[in-house]
Amino acid sequence: MNVFSSLLPVAGSAFSLQAILAAIFVPQANEMWYDFGGSLGFLSTTVVSLYYPTLKARLWDGAAHVPFPPLFSFAPRQLLLTTALGIWTVRLGSFLVQRAIRAGGDSRFDIVKHRPGTFTVFWMVQALWVLVVGAPVYLVNVVPARLHPALSFSDYASLGLFVGSFVFEVIADRQKSAWRRAQINKEHEEKFITSGLWSISRHPNYVGEVGIWTGIWALSSASLQTIHYPRGTVALAAMSPLFTYFLLRYVSGVPPLERSAEKKWGQDAAWQTYKRKTPVFWPKFL
Repeated sequence: MNVFSSLLPVAGSAFSLQAILAAIFVPQANEMWYDFGGSLGFLSTTVVSLYYPTLKARLWDGAAHVPFPPLFSFAPRQLLLTTALGIWTVRLGSFLVQRAIRAGGDSRFDIVKHRPGTFTVFWMVQALWVLVVGAPVYLVNVVPARLHPALSFSDYASLGLFVGSFVFEVIADRQKSAWRRAQINKEHEEKFITSGLWSISRHPNYVGEVGIWTGIWALSSASLQTIHYPRGTVALAAMSPLFTYFLLRYVSGVPPLERSAEKKWGQDAAWQTYKRKTPVFWPKFL
């Protein structure tokens, strides 16, 4: 089985899970657990990519006695990538779910959730998102540990990019949450946040998100350029950070937030000043 054929079980698990969740929540017009479904999708596909031979033997072939391989049997690169994806998934998933619960729902789906066909498509698109964005991790995991090169300085630099971007995103989210709590408690009268990381970018959390997936892709790249992968695999895997950037910058992230801000504060001089001085995406440090 070649590398891309080995991804078929991963893809199958991604779409199967979202189909099951859609079957549960679409009839209820319930969007509350949509982001939870995405997080669960990343975690389940990662497990499948790492343990598929064992899972197949135990669940499909009936060999329940086959033990799961110990963690130390995997390559350090596989463990680092799997851990990075797991940490990102749990952190972001819990943050988004808690936010939806506090808000009583997700405004993105106010209209869509009452259109069963369209709402189902959203769940399937989420499966595609899980598959494309997590591809660098899945591609590394499906190849035996002995075939991966040892970690080098560039890999540690890639890991540093992941960690730095993760911290950047967490700080941005916490700054906005603290600002919003202060606003609710009448501790300030600001209409929108302009302090902290939000003073160098209007969407610093999204900048961190792109950095996270760039770091994960970079950490996978040394393996993806070996003879065990088809030529061009590393470029194909770069769809992960590129797709993330495209979605956040031009589709579901920045555009609706900017439109909403313009609708609320378009005539506000403070908003116009903030827009003029603060980049919409990539930070300005000088």
